[in-house]
Amino acid sequence: MLLQAGGAHHEPILVELVNYYIGEPLNRFELAYTKPLWDSFFKRFGTTAEGMFGAYTPENAVPWYTVMFVVACLICLTIIWIFKARLSADEPSGGQQTLEVGVLAIRNLIADIIGDHGLKYFPVVATFALLILVSNLMGFFPLFVSPTASTSVTFALGISSFVYYNAIGIKENGLFNHLKHFAGPIWWIAPLMFPIEIVSNLIRPMSLGIRLFGNIFADEQVANTIANLAPGYTFWFVPVLLMPLGLFVAFVQTFVFTLLSMLYISEVTHAPHDDHHQPAPGDEDEGGGFIAAVLT
Repeated sequence: MLLQAGGAHHEPILVELVNYYIGEPLNRFELAYTKPLWDSFFKRFGTTAEGMFGAYTPENAVPWYTVMFVVACLICLTIIWIFKARLSADEPSGGQQTLEVGVLAIRNLIADIIGDHGLKYFPVVATFALLILVSNLMGFFPLFVSPTASTSVTFALGISSFVYYNAIGIKENGLFNHLKHFAGPIWWIAPLMFPIEIVSNLIRPMSLGIRLFGNIFADEQVANTIANLAPGYTFWFVPVLLMPLGLFVAFVQTFVFTLLSMLYISEVTHAPHDDHHQPAPGDEDEGGGFIAAVLT
């Protein structure tokens, strides 16, 4: 956020270093292979690849959002590795207790929204939550920019969620039954419901991506605009005051994306008939073991 308050968008130094070392060969590859393909595609719409993506140069061969998203993935892996190495049932640290709260919160949401059988989807849902949260928070630190301030990243996340829950539906119900559920239970309005539901599902990746991008990007732009109203007075002070709002937005957007992904999964998966039973005594104590299993 502080970097964005500086006025025009500046490439983080890490992005410049990446392109300095590998930008030239990647640029030659793009000019030789990918650019002609995009040119032939966009020619149908009266434009070119450079008209859509900008100039192909070694300085932007690896976009800033790609570098930042890879960094976000590495940070997530580092966080998991650190907490995994420090798990202790006898003397849990403050970090472990925070992790347990997050794990149990997601686990309970899955159980409430999808059902107990939905716990098998915990790894993917939790990955979405952690990766999006880290990506949202990266803009608060020097030398980083939030990759979720780019539609390329947020649309990729939205498409990933879309592909995942549809794959679950096809795997559990078969292709025909998965498509059949779009028609609804009432046969005589099925011809109307089916196209409506298909269109509604097809726009979900876009709605997930635009919502996440719009909130993170708008938060940075608000800080940038207000900070430059009177640079001598507002450049540092105002962005610091706006950080609590930015933190709130980062956590809320992580929650919204994760919650919607759970809801989409709940529409296409159902508990096996033999799973509808009362929990056995002692089932309520399995939470601690679940946390350890997630990180191992």
